[in-house]
Amino acid sequence: MRLAIFAAALAIPAAAFAADPVLDTIEARQGFYKLLGANMGVLAGMAKGQIEYDAAAAQTAADNMGTLTMYNVGHLYMPGTSSADSDKTRALPAIWEDFPGVQEKGAAFVEAVKGMQAVAGAGEDQMVAALGPLGGTCKACHDDYRAK
Repeated sequence: MRLAIFAAALAIPAAAFAADPVLDTIEARQGFYKLLGANMGVLAGMAKGQIEYDAAAAQTAADNMGTLTMYNVGHLYMPGTSSADSDKTRALPAIWEDFPGVQEKGAAFVEAVKGMQAVAGAGEDQMVAALGPLGGTCKACHDDYRAK
């Protein structure tokens, strides 16, 4: 009997800290994009001269982004996880209203990442030239689907 009461007492705090699927999804989505941004930051830093160009590091950043593009992000866009649903995100409801448009922009991003992977380690000029189209695909999504 005492064991049952003790087990029940332990279960109450655990239930109080149960995961929030909406917040967990938002945080996971943000984490995914932070990983992309960290690698984009390496490339942008090199292009701006804030970081010395390093062919191996540029290629690694591009390849990391390529790896991330293979991740199935569908579950990160659970309905109910927009800025209309939570103040923890800047993802606009337009994402869920225009998912084909999001997918089209995502496909353009994947192609731009492939372009970057092809040249990132080949030289600074080539990497810088590929950065414009890559950054443009990020901006296109942010412009339409992310609150300022």
